Amino acid sequence: MSARAGIIVTGTEVLSGQIPDENGPWVASRLLESGVAVDHLTICGDRPADLLAQLDFLTDQRVDLIVTTGGLGPTADDLTVATVADFCDRPLHVDPVLTQEITGIIRRWRRYADGDPLPDALTAAISKQAAVPEGAEPISPTGTAPGMAIPATDGRPAVLILPGPPRELRAMWPQALDTAAVTAALADRDDVEHRTVRAYGLTEAELAVTLRRAEAELPGFGELEITTCMRGGEVVIDTRFPRSAGPAYRALETLLRQEHEPQLFALDGSTLDDALAAVLTGRTIATAESCTGGLVAARLTDRAGSSSYVLGGIVSYANEVKSGALGVPETLIAELGAVSEPVAAAMADGARHVTGADVAVSTSGIAGPGGAVPGKPVGTVCFGLAIAGRPTRTVTRMFPGDRATVRTLATTFALHLVLDALR
Repeated sequence: MSARAGIIVTGTEVLSGQIPDENGPWVASRLLESGVAVDHLTICGDRPADLLAQLDFLTDQRVDLIVTTGGLGPTADDLTVATVADFCDRPLHVDPVLTQEITGIIRRWRRYADGDPLPDALTAAISKQAAVPEGAEPISPTGTAPGMAIPATDGRPAVLILPGPPRELRAMWPQALDTAAVTAALADRDDVEHRTVRAYGLTEAELAVTLRRAEAELPGFGELEITTCMRGGEVVIDTRFPRSAGPAYRALETLLRQEHEPQLFALDGSTLDDALAAVLTGRTIATAESCTGGLVAARLTDRAGSSSYVLGGIVSYANEVKSGALGVPETLIAELGAVSEPVAAAMADGARHVTGADVAVSTSGIAGPGGAVPGKPVGTVCFGLAIAGRPTRTVTRMFPGDRATVRTLATTFALHLVLDALR
């Protein structure tokens, strides 16, 4: 049986929706990759009673490890360590090594000289963050908040306490997994494989038909744990399975290729950004954007090293900029409107001419909520793709949803347009 874990994300600001939860899904993904089954992921506020209730619930569920995130700061509402210590029936003590470590960090941040006394309030805050439950293994802080790993005892699971800021938590993760308490708790983790297939232009309904066929026809299909999700217009197929079920997964992959080869763009888990970087090797690209407002260029440059192929982008939101910066004829806009394939083609051609890029992609559309005209409802987006040595291509698509969704889907489509043309 696989080791099992539960995750508790703490913070009233997360519970109330003021900030999104970046930690829970990230921790769950890392645990799953390590062969640990994640049974529960919950969010609770900063009240100790609520956290205790979640700790008791996960204990009743007989998980092997509880991971908490947040509530490790120096303020009055940061009570995770004290609450977990109470739950584990372990007294707190101030760790002198942690005290020295946190003090050194604060002196560097706030530029206190080594010999200068710290304010009393700051000294008290350091002592609070250096308080460790008896028997816990501290994890060196990457901010000022250390993590802590508490061994399983007296019918209670091991507890791993991690900070709330995602950057600090992620930097601490490798050391956290190596602690004695976590290693012991996860000793029974499965030898699990994880594979991701990505597709574009494939509906979940079409995929469901294929998966039902796989269930009926493929030996060992029941050993595959398959999760499908639509993300930004792409279908992501995540599969976890014991190594012994490798033949079943390979048979599934063969069936997916047989049924959906044109829509599959990654069988190895690589992202659209990875695929674009590969096809743009030795080429350069530029963008000309209207309704997407620079999102295509932003997506292209999100990847480190993109300067080797991205030359630049022009956000020609106003018609005057389409004409002045990209050379789109004013008469063309006046006759057909900015949201038209000829204008999108002229934008792409103009971007290539201005930047000297090998490839240019353009977007011009109506993201909404207003702006619709007869024959061009909200969600209409025209695309242009200019590639050296080829005729300029155009295409028009309709995207459902609100303004943000239309812009996101249009951005993804534009990038897939480039990928499909260069593969």
